[in-house]
Amino acid sequence: MEDKDNSVEDLKKDGVNQEEEMKNNINPDSANQTLENEDNNEQIEPDVNLEVEEGTEENEDKKSGKFFKKKEKKKDPKDLKIEELEDRLKRTFAEFDNYRKRTEKEKSQMFEIGARDIIEKVLPVIDNFERGLGTLTEEEKSGGFAQGIEKIYKQLMDTLTESGLKPIEAAGKEFNPDFHNAVMHSEDPELGENIVAEEFQKGYIFKDTVVRHSMVRVVN
Repeated sequence: MEDKDNSVEDLKKDGVNQEEEMKNNINPDSANQTLENEDNNEQIEPDVNLEVEEGTEENEDKKSGKFFKKKEKKKDPKDLKIEELEDRLKRTFAEFDNYRKRTEKEKSQMFEIGARDIIEKVLPVIDNFERGLGTLTEEEKSGGFAQGIEKIYKQLMDTLTESGLKPIEAAGKEFNPDFHNAVMHSEDPELGENIVAEEFQKGYIFKDTVVRHSMVRVVN
């Protein structure tokens, strides 16, 4: 009986020792890792489900045509026709404006050319007025006839001046071949070199264009 009791006690001791060894062999880090892995597995499962669901939605969008970009909407033929007509109208207005400006410029040039031709024909009449008035004595100038002629001459010159005619300054000015025509040369120590000493016939300018050069005598 004693032997049996001793064997039972030995078995109990061996069982206790085995349990202690198992407890000692268990690593707390490994236990934590197993717990973390279990948590991660629990968290990953819903993500996988979401990816699957998203994939199915994309597939459905592709099948239904929603995945592709929207095509550009074609313009209505009426809108295209309206744009074409507007463009043609703008071009027509621009061409008409250019035509108007060109015709106005041509008309102005033609008017100036015609006016210059008339003035060239009137200039000898002006010369005759000036020569006739220049020959009058002081007594004759006070007469009614001479005063009437002078008023007509003044009215004519005022009208031509308003139209753009003006005389060229010559006497005492430096000789300029663009405005003066030297028909005589002389020596005069009192005047400087290349100075207009005398004017034989007046020159005129009409709107910045020389109608007639002044006939002058130049001092060398």
